[in-house]
Amino acid sequence: MREIAPIVAAIVAFAATALSGFFIIPMLRKLKFGQTILEDGPTWHKDKQGTPTMGGIMMVFGILVALIVAILVSFLTQGSLIKELANLKALTSLALGLALSVLMGAIGFIDDYIKVVKKRNLGLTARQKTFLQLFVSAAYLLAMFLNGMKTLWLPFLGEFKIDSGLGLIFWPIALFFIYGFTNAVNLTDGVDGLAASITLVVASAFMLSAGLLENFGYNTLSAAVSGACVGFLVWNAHPAKVFMGDTGSMFLGGAVVGLSFGVGKPIVLILAGIVYLAEAFSVMLQVAYFKKTKKRIFKMAPLHHHFEMSGWNEEKVVAIFTLVALIGCAAAFALVLFG
Repeated sequence: MREIAPIVAAIVAFAATALSGFFIIPMLRKLKFGQTILEDGPTWHKDKQGTPTMGGIMMVFGILVALIVAILVSFLTQGSLIKELANLKALTSLALGLALSVLMGAIGFIDDYIKVVKKRNLGLTARQKTFLQLFVSAAYLLAMFLNGMKTLWLPFLGEFKIDSGLGLIFWPIALFFIYGFTNAVNLTDGVDGLAASITLVVASAFMLSAGLLENFGYNTLSAAVSGACVGFLVWNAHPAKVFMGDTGSMFLGGAVVGLSFGVGKPIVLILAGIVYLAEAFSVMLQVAYFKKTKKRIFKMAPLHHHFEMSGWNEEKVVAIFTLVALIGCAAAFALVLFG
């Protein structure tokens, strides 16, 4: 019979994430894990002060439950997923992708915890966070190399060796690729429902790509990420009843990077993650230009705040940015299909 594990994973991840809100959100309120709003943020965001944060725990929970159930279903039905995971390399690759997500989320959790305990929007120092993220990224790349990742796919050009010669330049680039995208997803989380909506589209693109490539492990994992994003939006859509915090945004950052490497085509994340990149570059441009001229390019960075300050409401920001993400993901999938 055809593999139903991805469908099961998406449904279970949605249900587990959405239902977990009924007990996790009250628990966060009881612990007084409320968001502290930046002084220099949009003034109307002050109304969000005290909204429970660290809700990313809900998505982590939903995805882990979904994977367990999906693997069990595949085992009982002798589906393609369980047959694929009988291969040690496939099993290790999937475990590494999940580990990258969870460890990045753990760094975010530490950051969030420091913020809520100190009641200010400062957590880990930039140096501490950078060190931890680069350490996790390097460990992931080393593990992937030891698991057999020795080539890089380039559209229309094929596979190139990355274990010798000029190919070795891939590794430092990949290190900052993972670090950069994880932080770019983190920057995207600034408007109700934005990061979850964008990641829903991106994960769905990788779900289709993995299905096309008959990579059942990552087909299932990306389906679980998509389902969890929908489940989280039940609580996070405007007006948000909970924020994902760095726990969630860094978990999702690790997830989308892990999905791109897992399907063997990290380069397509440049197209699929176009919104993440725009958010990150808006911050870098703003900082660099202000340091040089003492003037601003954008009314406020990241980019979503610029459009808010230009009169867009949060729902419009989410809708337009998600549409842009959808176009980028369609281009990325076309690249996988024809490249």
